Amino acid sequence: MSELSGRIENGTHCLPIRVYYEDTDSGGIVYYANYLRYAERARTEMLRLSGINQSEMASRYGMAFAVRDCTIDFRYPARLDDLIEVRSRIVDLAGATVSAVQAVWRGTEELVRIEVRVACLRGDGRPTRIPAPLRQALEPYLQPREQG
Repeated sequence: MSELSGRIENGTHCLPIRVYYEDTDSGGIVYYANYLRYAERARTEMLRLSGINQSEMASRYGMAFAVRDCTIDFRYPARLDDLIEVRSRIVDLAGATVSAVQAVWRGTEELVRIEVRVACLRGDGRPTRIPAPLRQALEPYLQPREQG
């Protein structure tokens, strides 16, 4: 796999990202909506490292993942030229949903925490069970939700 996909450490996917000018507002602080982009990119690369290619998933199984809900806790801002890392853990695999906790870190400082649930949808937009091969690929990364 490519270094662009990040790495898996103890069941947590880690994706390094450099903050570019285009990511920031006029004050050089990451624009809040870009954290959602970073999280989406990290989930995509976590799937890729798990052997799941989203375009192949759509053509082979006729389904895709879509965000069902998410919450974001903004703690500290990332800034222009920072090297940040998105750390993603799967915390629940249900019939048609996957829940993850994702955090954006700068060194040892957690900047943003995102809790997201994605639903597995058919082409007509209706929920469908996660196909067994995809579930099996994700199960090794399932970790209990941390308290606090």
